[in-house]
Amino acid sequence: MSDIILHGMWRSSASYRVRIALNLKNMNYVQKNYRLTHNEHKSEEYLAKNPQGLIPALEVGNKIITQSIAIIEYLDSIDTKYLLLPTNPEERARVQSIVFAIACDIHPLLNLRVLKYLQNSLGQDQDGVNTWYHHWIRQEFTALERKLSTDPQTGKFCHGDTPGIADCYLVPQVYNANRFKCDLEPYPTIRRINDACLAMEAFDKAIPENQPDAVD
Repeated sequence: MSDIILHGMWRSSASYRVRIALNLKNMNYVQKNYRLTHNEHKSEEYLAKNPQGLIPALEVGNKIITQSIAIIEYLDSIDTKYLLLPTNPEERARVQSIVFAIACDIHPLLNLRVLKYLQNSLGQDQDGVNTWYHHWIRQEFTALERKLSTDPQTGKFCHGDTPGIADCYLVPQVYNANRFKCDLEPYPTIRRINDACLAMEAFDKAIPENQPDAVD
């Protein structure tokens, strides 16, 4: 059995990112998955591992690493055969700017607890939630498309012709945008990179529907 345990959930985009990273690095891991709708991530057992009660968390031996960015950077530090972040400072900063645009400017506005708050506390129906979702995807994907399409460092993937951490973040966000039926026609570069990623086994294995806890 692997000594790496990924605590996550099939449809969690943050868990999805880490699955891609582990697969790209060809690292063996097992999954322990939580039903968020049953608040299993709020159990005392899990809170002892991650007091935030958020997923994912990576358990390696007696160590627990939380937050997907920290997890993926940790994976790069313990396995250097396939680096997900460039070592060149300027290239690294470029890649991080893409990652942070998704992780800090898009994801926090559109994650499950925010959408549930819109519905349960602010009284928005599904149309209202969809309007919220589409607005932020349109605003942020427009900027990201321009960045990727005009920068010569963009290649087959977000940075050059080898997938890395930026692609680990882009693909789950595109998956969620498709799930909420956002119009992605205006973003040809984002769609092209996403298609190139999904043609690879590491990304295909990480797709939410391919996970052991996936439900309809």
